[in-house]
Amino acid sequence: MRIKFYGAVREVTGSKHIIEIGDERVLLDCGMFQGRRAETDEKNRNFPFDPRKIDAVILGHTHIDHSGSLPTLVKNGFQGPVYMTKPTDDLCYYMLADSAYLQEKDAEFINKKRKRRGLEFVEATYDIKGALDAVKQFVDRPYNKRFYVTPHISAAFREAGHILGSALTELSIKEKRKTHRLAYIVDLGRRRMPLLREPAQISDAETFIMESTYGDRFHDPIESAKTKLEQTIARTFARGGKTIVPSFAMERTQELLYYLHELSDENRIPNIPIYVDSPLAIDITQVFRRNVDFLERHAQKMIFQNDDPFGFDKVRYVHSIEESKSLNNDRSPMIIISASGMCEAGRILHHLKNNIEDSKNKILIVGFQAQNTLGRKLVEHISPVNIFGEPYKVRAEVVIINAFSAHADRKDLLEYVKNSGEKLRRIFLVHGEEKQIEALSSGIKEIRPGLEVHIPHEGDMVDI
Repeated sequence: MRIKFYGAVREVTGSKHIIEIGDERVLLDCGMFQGRRAETDEKNRNFPFDPRKIDAVILGHTHIDHSGSLPTLVKNGFQGPVYMTKPTDDLCYYMLADSAYLQEKDAEFINKKRKRRGLEFVEATYDIKGALDAVKQFVDRPYNKRFYVTPHISAAFREAGHILGSALTELSIKEKRKTHRLAYIVDLGRRRMPLLREPAQISDAETFIMESTYGDRFHDPIESAKTKLEQTIARTFARGGKTIVPSFAMERTQELLYYLHELSDENRIPNIPIYVDSPLAIDITQVFRRNVDFLERHAQKMIFQNDDPFGFDKVRYVHSIEESKSLNNDRSPMIIISASGMCEAGRILHHLKNNIEDSKNKILIVGFQAQNTLGRKLVEHISPVNIFGEPYKVRAEVVIINAFSAHADRKDLLEYVKNSGEKLRRIFLVHGEEKQIEALSSGIKEIRPGLEVHIPHEGDMVDI
């Protein structure tokens, strides 16, 4: 048995790892890389392995850095099943189609410039047809029920508590007369989050492949997010500005609406309109409503009692481009929640372009921002920033609320390892930048001195 590490290694995007035994190969996640344009294009078009030799894919959750290269995998010859939970299947239908649409629009924009310069045109990595072709190979599996992936590899999904439908994967690999237990703990969620059930503790694995996104940081208590959200909105309203929120269409938007619903009911925020300006977020919210059984009990109760946390009276869902553009001509106070969460594509770029140079306005960052993204530059208070190739001075106030993070923090990760059982022998740390991954490695060695802790490089191959 061996593990090959191909993505989200000493970085946080593009998750891809292969479990191999004999001639059987199972790919854990098939994520899209996000970063500098040239590197992104190269990594997302070309695989460092032959897709035709992959027997099956196990997909932990819907986020594009875990699922976004599935259409490219299929396009390059992969013909096997892609296993996931039912909510992940439902969500991927929209997420992958949206990814294709954004790529096509991005290519169209770039080609306008290249045409003027007499340069060769670029193509989207995949189109909407390619996204829908990949969906045809999806196979749903329930939580907590073991299934065979290949003749010698079986799997069971456990609750991850990261986003709707997210799963930790517990693998059993049979080699001769031995069985090896490996757990894929990527991405691990937090406890006591709104909407989601608690993550499951896996305690009988011998090997972990584990995330380290927040390996050196602690989140503020999730309860503080609601108070900070209230204060941010109130201050911006008082100076007549807009609150612009770059938000992931998947999960973060729904969490924000959940808290805004509570703040509105408690009369803790001004009576101002809240616009959800993301067609994808609108579709995703419908998936939440269709998968009520996978939500935590309080959210289920609200929906069953027709107290919809995603559709209270202040919320307006923006469908058309014309309506989206009209928000930028309206200078009155409002809250605009728009994708993408890292400010790399979508309608949020237009809202930033039109509002970032006005000091009355506020940009509220509520999610992790990967290196080299526009969102990361805003977090690091870089000014000016380029939007659609043009420089804009950042005069709007940038506020960061880390308490919303759906990733386990250092305390959560160390606690998970501490409770992982006596059988655990080794951990491979992935899905983290250098600083975070090194810090988590040191922390693990302190609490479990006997464990082997490895930090693989991209392309590493390890025999187990």
